[in-house]
Amino acid sequence: MKTPIALVLLAIVAALGLADDKKTDDKTIAEVAMGSKDFSTLIDAVKAAELTDAFKGDGPITVFAPTNAAFEKLGKDKLAELHANKKKLAEVLLSHVVKGKVTAEDVKKLKGKDLDTMGSKFAVRTNADAITVGGANVTKTDIVCKNGIIHVIDGVLIPDELK
Repeated sequence: MKTPIALVLLAIVAALGLADDKKTDDKTIAEVAMGSKDFSTLIDAVKAAELTDAFKGDGPITVFAPTNAAFEKLGKDKLAELHANKKKLAEVLLSHVVKGKVTAEDVKKLKGKDLDTMGSKFAVRTNADAITVGGANVTKTDIVCKNGIIHVIDGVLIPDELK
């Protein structure tokens, strides 16, 4: 179980560096992660799930990284409930990670099908201008790091069995 947790941490922490458009392909997801304040709630969740020690995965992985605003949509009660159950929180975090490099074009090809994450499956909807995964809009795509890809989303992916 350590490998998936390592992948999750890399994926989750990766989201931190997404606010600027600096070159990222020469950095790991973890290195990219340290540059943004827009993902502090995600980092807090990683810490609460005790995934911090898993910071050393090589990937490749793809992360669908929710912003602080995405977590705010859950509401304080739901967020507190997740933080109170580390196993459930880890499962939710794993639901944002896909093994391998999955580009936006790869996701678009899944239109009408499910995206298989490390925690669940989520329906993919696309049109010419947008990609939606599990009801969350992908707001920024294809942030390429040397050990994976990051896509920013505006919602938190929670498997049906954990709702």
